[in-house]
Parts: sequence; C-alpha cells; structure tokens
Amino acid sequence: MAELGVVMNGVTGRMGYRQHLVRSVLAINAQGGVVLADGSKVKLRPVLVGRSETKLKELAAQHDVADWTTDLDAALADPANTIYFDAQITQARVAATKKAIAAGKHVYCEKPTAETSAEALELAAAAEAAGVKNGVVQDKLFLPGLLKLKRLIDGGFFGRILSIRGEFGYWVFEGDWQAAQRPSWNYRAEDGGGIVLDMFPHWAYVLENLFGPVTSVYAHVTTHIPERWDERGQAYPATADDAAYAVFELGGGAVAQINSSWAVRVNRDELVEFQVDGTHGSAVAGLRNCRVQHRSATPKPVWNPDLPATARFRDDWQEVPDNAEFDNGFKVQWERFVRHVVDDAPFPYTLRSGARGVLLAELGLRSAAEGRRLAVTS
Repeated sequence: MAELGVVMNGVTGRMGYRQHLVRSVLAINAQGGVVLADGSKVKLRPVLVGRSETKLKELAAQHDVADWTTDLDAALADPANTIYFDAQITQARVAATKKAIAAGKHVYCEKPTAETSAEALELAAAAEAAGVKNGVVQDKLFLPGLLKLKRLIDGGFFGRILSIRGEFGYWVFEGDWQAAQRPSWNYRAEDGGGIVLDMFPHWAYVLENLFGPVTSVYAHVTTHIPERWDERGQAYPATADDAAYAVFELGGGAVAQINSSWAVRVNRDELVEFQVDGTHGSAVAGLRNCRVQHRSATPKPVWNPDLPATARFRDDWQEVPDNAEFDNGFKVQWERFVRHVVDDAPFPYTLRSGARGVLLAELGLRSAAEGRRLAVTS
C-alpha cells in the first residue's frame, strides 16, 4: 500500500492533537487509508514536529508513531515527506509554511492562515508560484447540521433567502476559581489572540460556501472580561477581544447577523446555531441537528403582552433526518486534501480562500475601530 509522509507541526496543541492527529490522520490509517479514484488506498505516515522534545516523545509513544523531531528543516528535507500541515499558533504559521513551500511540499494549514490579509495573500501567492497543492481547514462546512442545511439550500427549500442569524459561543472561565477551557494566548492581542481573528475566518467560508460572498461588514467588538488567569495561575490583562457582534451583507441581498462571544452562557441547543429565513421556509442548524418550518406549516402568532404565551413555538418545527452517515468533519476534509494531492481531485478550500477569511477579520476589527460599515471588495 502506498504511503505519504505528513509533517505535522503543532500537534502538541489542543486542536492539532485531538482533531488532526487523533481524529483525522490516525483515524484514517485505522480505517485502512484514504480511498483513491482507482479504488486503491494510501496511508499517512505522520512526522510529529514541535518545540518540546518531551511532549513529542510522549505523544509518539502513546500513539505508536515512529517519527518525531524538533528539527523542522530536517523533516522538510526528507523527500519521503510529501505534505506539510501547520496547526501552530498563528504567529508562527507563515514562516514555517513558507519553508515548506520552498521545500516543494504540498501545504495544508489551520485557520487563520496569517495575522494579516497581506501575509495571507503572500502565502497563497507563494504556494501558487511554487506549483504546490495548498489548502486551509474549513471544518464547519462538514458538520452534520450544516450539511443538512446545504441539502435544504440545494433543494430549493427556502425560496429566496432573506437572512441568516448566527449565535456562537460559551462561557470561558476566567481561570481564577475554575481553569479556563481555552489557552491564555487567545486573550492576548500581542500573541495573535482575539475572537474576531479566530471566528471571522470561519464565518467567511460558511457564508461564502452556503449563501454567497460577503460584500460588507459592520462590527462592534469588545473585551467583556478585562482580566484573566493563565495556565500558571497568574493574573494577566486580557488585551484581545472576547466578543464581536457583526452584520454581514451578502451578494444576492441576504443579510447575516452573527454574534460571537466567549462571555455568554448557553441557552440554545448547541454551541453554534444558524437560523436561516426564506420566503418559503426557515431552518435552524447547529453542529449536528437541523430543524425546519415550511411556510405551509407556519403558525400565525398574535402579539398580546397581556396574556401568557400558551404556544410552544419549538413544537411547530420538524427535525431534518440524517439520511446519511456523517464522519468527523476534520477527517473528511483531510481525506479530500489527500485526494487532491494524489488524484488532483477538486479542492476549493485553498490558501487564497483562507486569505479572504483573514481579510474579513481585518475589516471587522477596522469597522469596530472606525464605527462604520465597510465594503468587502476582495
């Protein structure tokens, strides 16, 4: 069976370890490899790269991975290594990925691909000039809830789509009396943190792939929790934004309003939900589930604040069936990128699309600073 060497940089971090190493690359090998167009399979040989020799050695032993190193240059110099994957902190991504491109490796990156749109576009251009395959993780497109939503859109369920309302977030503990669920660098602007840079690239590809290109953005951005405690229990000032409230206009006339917050307590079925309203029907989609209400089954509420509400409005919605088996979204996209590398199968989730996400984050922050709506022209 064929085998591809995959240099995995940043797997000692939460996302790189759980979603990319364990639930994607190792899971692909456990199922026998990626099935190619001719019916053959290819396995992935991970080469773990990071700064901590101790952590890498422990991970390799735990998962029976033979290859690990703290020397990125040596890993890139090995001709048996075909793909470079980057899940480091954003600040380190551009320089390392440029090294991989210069070494002729196909590159696949977590988002955001850079801290600025200029750097993100430069990275995309470098990959294109070198002729290497390139991609960016856009995992939410492969979530069961959004796949069901895409099915509804493709089937014409909504008629003309009018609006999208998204709610994302949860309470991230400050770190003093309960440990925080996210690393402290997320809340330091000087380390590349902030919810806008983290989440707006997600909203860019979700909106673009499901509903149409973003043509303008208006955002209000804030830091609700000004002080947090780091992994050592030390207090530090939170210099990065932890909440953003944004309105995006889309090509075709629909309007998307998306709230993102790490300072909100969850009173919804899932940590992220999108409500889509159209002339013929509406849907609410989360990570896994999707509920719909067709216009023929829409009740007629009457506003009367003097009487208690007796209707249970959620009872008027219908659950969309799975009608398919849904695999881990990160793993599915890994399989697609491997087919892109080996079979030249289509893969639209390029570094250039990732740069559009960074641009949207940049414009969102600028919109908040200037207090005005900004056009998205690229």
